[in-house]
Amino acid sequence: MTVAHPWLRATPVGHPRPWRMLWITAAWGSCFVGITIALEDAPVLWLAALRALIAGAALALLIGIQRVPIPRDPRTWALVVCLGAVNIAVVFATMFGAATGLSTGIVSVLANAQPILILLPAWWIYRERPTPVAIVAIALGFAGLLVIVLPVGLGSGAWIALTSAAATTAGTLIGRIVQADPRFVAAAQLLIGGALLAGTAAFAEGPPRIYWSIPFLLALLFLSLVGTAATTVAWFTETRRARLDILAAWTLLVPVFGVLLSLVVLREDPGLWGWIGIVIVLISMALLAAGSRCRSSAAGIAAVATVPRTAEHATPDSDGRDESHRHPMRPERKHR
Repeated sequence: MTVAHPWLRATPVGHPRPWRMLWITAAWGSCFVGITIALEDAPVLWLAALRALIAGAALALLIGIQRVPIPRDPRTWALVVCLGAVNIAVVFATMFGAATGLSTGIVSVLANAQPILILLPAWWIYRERPTPVAIVAIALGFAGLLVIVLPVGLGSGAWIALTSAAATTAGTLIGRIVQADPRFVAAAQLLIGGALLAGTAAFAEGPPRIYWSIPFLLALLFLSLVGTAATTVAWFTETRRARLDILAAWTLLVPVFGVLLSLVVLREDPGLWGWIGIVIVLISMALLAAGSRCRSSAAGIAAVATVPRTAEHATPDSDGRDESHRHPMRPERKHR
């Protein structure tokens, strides 16, 4: 019998809160439009660093006001540093970099391929075994990603966006085992990741050359406060209570919002192959969501079926004892 690592907690069985996941995915989808607007006035790495640092500073202020406990054990801090490097520095840098080479709609699809990428690691690490429908969805989603990526060539923004999705998947897996307040986890990883991004930006791009226009400021504030600070706390709250496959399936709405907003706001057309690949990926994500719902329903039915029938019909006697153990044809012995 395979035993999970002792430092892993039991698999959560709750479901994500629908309204919370709806506004999270809508905010994330809107971020791709905000990134495209903000990149007109700022370099890639400096914009990513500002987004992380402003969001982290806002959450640090909230932590100070609400007196959120700060963990002191080295293991928690080591995990938070990993989150800052992977979930913030790598994700933000690759996401912003992909936006410079691809349309907003395609970037939103590729950078949010987490439902496809997370199933096998969640099975291996947290024993969350995927259903056959989920396996089919993985294969179909991978085919859709190839349809999007291959026509634009190797080394393009498509591969950068996929790197962002892989880093996001790793961040979600790590975030499950961090035993600390989600507000602290979000603030600490944002500040650490923002500092790493700022150092990299200073080395690669030199001093920040930013045009502080009104559209840039509005886009930066939205990206930092709504699309990062608020959503990061809400996301890590849900990772503590829900299965990763069901939770990640909700992110299928992110590219939907991203594509729709890119069409409405930026008038971007992803092209024929882009549309075909996007449709294939969305179908695979829809299959994944349907498989998760079926799995949840089956688990509920199984839980009901395991209730002993004798327990359902047992009635206590006058002394408070259970009469279900008595033979139905044997008369009760009277005591004199």
